[in-house]
Amino acid sequence: MTQALITGGSSGIGLAVAGRLVRDGNAVSLFARDTGKLAAARERILAVAPSARVLTYSVDVGHHDACVDAVRRAIDAGGPPSWAIACAGIVRPYRFLDQTFAAHQEQMQTNYFGSLNFAHAVVPPMIANGGGRLVFVASAAAICGIYGYSGYGASKFAVRGLAESLRVELRPEGIAVTVVYAPDTDTPQLAAERAERSAITARIADAGGLWQAQEVADAIVRGALRGKFVVAPGLPVRLLHLLQGVVAPVFRLRQDRIIASMASRR
Repeated sequence: MTQALITGGSSGIGLAVAGRLVRDGNAVSLFARDTGKLAAARERILAVAPSARVLTYSVDVGHHDACVDAVRRAIDAGGPPSWAIACAGIVRPYRFLDQTFAAHQEQMQTNYFGSLNFAHAVVPPMIANGGGRLVFVASAAAICGIYGYSGYGASKFAVRGLAESLRVELRPEGIAVTVVYAPDTDTPQLAAERAERSAITARIADAGGLWQAQEVADAIVRGALRGKFVVAPGLPVRLLHLLQGVVAPVFRLRQDRIIASMASRR
């Protein structure tokens, strides 16, 4: 039985990916901070797949040594992974002028350094085992700048940059890298984020529609199995990715007009 290691696996897209990979016959190890949510996630998977092997590890992947230790324990227990999915993330949807420096650091620590720490921990054993699939869940906010996401977008741009480099460096080692430009997805994190979005950010972000976590998870697994580097679910995000040189300036202009029109109503 092959093993998948998934950060941010206690809810949302990470949990949906775990469920999909379990159905495909993989064992899964889930990494997240909250032990209660991890336990609930494990029970949720076992409720539909009673014979599945599901291990959980409470860890803050933003802390390098703790992340490396948790991955080591998961590999000792279940063997080297054929899948490694970096899905842990947080978002603080505030303007640069309204966001503390600490909030910027927090998002970079979890979103980028969490992905980097995880990659450092999983890549050597994957290479020793003959390779595998390494997936980074970024965001549509990693394609172009979006109002209200100076902290989150910068951290996801960094994830994108890491994936771009690892794609070419790790291919000769047998590791296929995939980066996911996830759209708005119906998860507990999005519900909390929406409560904090400004009216301007909400209007801009809502244009991309709303996806279900399982739809995004299925797109991720299908794309990675096909060896795709970029998975961009949904036509708006796909076009933004494919035509970003043309679309990004238009998108920026649209944002400027929304901001101006809403500011004039104050």
